[in-house]
Amino acid sequence: MRVFFSAKNNPRVIIIQKLYGKLYNNNSEITFPKHRFKRFIKNVVLGTVERQEVLFEEINQSIENINLKNMDKVFQTIIKSAVYEFLYMPKTPRKIIIKEYLNASNFFLDVSQTKYLNAILDKISKKIR
Repeated sequence: MRVFFSAKNNPRVIIIQKLYGKLYNNNSEITFPKHRFKRFIKNVVLGTVERQEVLFEEINQSIENINLKNMDKVFQTIIKSAVYEFLYMPKTPRKIIIKEYLNASNFFLDVSQTKYLNAILDKISKKIR
């Protein structure tokens, strides 16, 4: 049985939205309304915020010729949250993480950016795991 999420119910879309708001407006407060995956969403969002420096270093070591800071802010947010999951949620298969973030990215990015994201996440995940 496949579960389809609308944009507002997709856990990773929510993660991207929460992180984008927090990472680029540091004064904003993160709230976590009732959701089926509230604990998961909260863990990824707060973990990504707390470990930004570690994630940034890991990303830069994995993709040498690409400067994360020059990328679109949404793109950066997606990569950071996916890398958090690669590092700190080892029970989730890397291919599932990539697939879920690619699905979520369709709400924020165009097709060419999603293909680029796929290549970057695949490369990073192979180096991390």
